[in-house]
Amino acid sequence: MKLLMVTIAAALTLAAAGDFSNRRAPGFSLSDSHYQQHDPQDYRGKVLIVDIMATGCPTCIHLADILVQLKAKYGNKLAIISVLTAPDNFETGDRFAAAHGITWPIVFDSGQMIASYLKVTPANPQVHFPHLFLIDGDGTIRNDFEGAEDKALTVEALSAEIERLIK
Repeated sequence: MKLLMVTIAAALTLAAAGDFSNRRAPGFSLSDSHYQQHDPQDYRGKVLIVDIMATGCPTCIHLADILVQLKAKYGNKLAIISVLTAPDNFETGDRFAAAHGITWPIVFDSGQMIASYLKVTPANPQVHFPHLFLIDGDGTIRNDFEGAEDKALTVEALSAEIERLIK
């Protein structure tokens, strides 16, 4: 019963969409360390998590371990793309993936993709890591979370959100 109450509370916490939600996910095509391009369009029909992160960020490390558990739980129903920017590079991304058992693409952005997802402007130049976007099978951002501030980013809470999007 206690687990059910925690799960319900977590689901209700996640139900309120983040600041960058309820809009079409901006398109991008970014390369991984093997020079393979990855585009959100490639994942239409699946729930897609876009994880904007930095390899040296402690919250990002914790979130990566949660995402590994979610990927194991949902398999092909869930796609994940992690996005890095400078000072990270191909080498740091590959080391991070190996250290955390990441099997999904880690791509590299020069800033334009991150700016479009986080609506970065001269008036709002801040980018905080990690930032997670939950995108439905039609390509709409259904929720987003700034991980450093969002204590609801747990396997249980994100599972409730993913279950809602899969249905």
